[in-house]
Amino acid sequence: MTVLLESLEPLVATLRAEGYTVVGPTVRGEAIVLAELESAADLPYGRGVDLAPGGYRLREREDRAAFGHAAGPQSWKTFLHPPRTPLWTARRDPDGGFTPTEPAERPRRHAFLGVRGCDLAAIGVQDRVLGGADGGYARRREGVFVVAVNCTEPGATCFCASTGTGPGVPTGTAGGYDLALTELVDGERVRYLAVPGSPAGERLVATLPRRPADPGLTRRARDEVAAAAGRMGRELPAVDLRGLLSGALDAKRWDDTAARCLSCGNCTMVCPTCFCTTVEDTTDLTGDVAERWLRWDSCFDLDFSYLHGGSVRSSTRSRYRQWLTHKLGTWHDQFGESGCVGCGRCIVWCPVGIDLTEEIAALAEEAAP
Repeated sequence: MTVLLESLEPLVATLRAEGYTVVGPTVRGEAIVLAELESAADLPYGRGVDLAPGGYRLREREDRAAFGHAAGPQSWKTFLHPPRTPLWTARRDPDGGFTPTEPAERPRRHAFLGVRGCDLAAIGVQDRVLGGADGGYARRREGVFVVAVNCTEPGATCFCASTGTGPGVPTGTAGGYDLALTELVDGERVRYLAVPGSPAGERLVATLPRRPADPGLTRRARDEVAAAAGRMGRELPAVDLRGLLSGALDAKRWDDTAARCLSCGNCTMVCPTCFCTTVEDTTDLTGDVAERWLRWDSCFDLDFSYLHGGSVRSSTRSRYRQWLTHKLGTWHDQFGESGCVGCGRCIVWCPVGIDLTEEIAALAEEAAP
C-alpha cells in the first residue's frame, strides 16, 4: 500500500500524541543534527550540505526539500548506544562499607524520523552486535518507531551504493522500519510517498490525511532513487575486501596513512556502527560517593589495547590498520557482515581528510600483480 502525504505535520503530531519523542534532522548552529522535533516545522526545509574530505558546510537550497542533505555528524547510535551511560552509584555507609545502587533507567519511546538506508543498515548491525549482549541497548531499542527515508540526494563523500546499503531502503516487512518515505520536490511544493513496513506503520498511516499514490508518482520516486545510486561521490573497489586486507598487513600504504593520521578517533566517534566502550570510575571529593560509567572508547586511543606492561598497538600505523582491517575485513569473521555502511562520515569528519575509499583503492593497487 503506497499513499501520498501532502505534509509531514500530521505524521509528527500523531507520533507525539501517541507518546513518542520524535527525533529527526534539524539545524543547530552551522550543521544539520539529530534532535527532538516539536513539529515538522523543525525539519531543515530548504537546507543542504556540501561535503568533502575534512569539510562540511551548510548551504541554502533552491527548493523546500526537508531531506535534501546527506549524513551529518551524528547517527542514531547516539540514542541507542549513548556516549556515556551510568552503570551504578555507591555511597559510603555509616559503618564504613558501601551500598551500590543501579540507575532506574526508563528509556524514552523514540520515533526516528528520516533514517536513510545507510543508517538503517547501521542500526541493524548494532542490533545484531549489541541487542543480545547489552541489556541497556535492548531496552532503548525496544519500541522505537522508525520512519525511513529513501535517499535522492547523495553527498560527495557517500558510497552506500557500493556497500549495498542504499540509497533506497529495503522493501517489505523485513526492511527494519515501520514507515518508508520518498520525498518528491517541486520547488516550494514537497510531497511524500509513504509505504508502511510493519503493522504499526499501517495503523499510523490509516490515521493520517492521505490519498492513493498514482502510478506516475510511484515511478518518479523509484527513478529518483535509482538516479541517486549513480551520483555517489565515492565507491569502494569491487574486490574481495576480506582477502585484500588479510594479505595487506605489511603494505607500505599504512606508513603513508600513519604520516597523516592524528590518531584522534573522530572516525570511530562518528561511525554509526563502531561500538567499543570502556569503564570509567569516579569519586566525589569527600570519597563518600563513587560512580561507574560506561563510555565510548576508540581503538585509536593508545590505552585501548593496553595490557600489563604496555599497549599492544603502540604506533599510529598499527592503530589505523586495526580499525580499517576490522571494519571491512575481520568484522565478517565476528558478525558475518561488513562493519561499514557507506555513509562517508569518517571521511567528512577526519581533520586531515583521510578517505577510506581512497585507502582501500591504494591497498588494492599495491597488492595487484
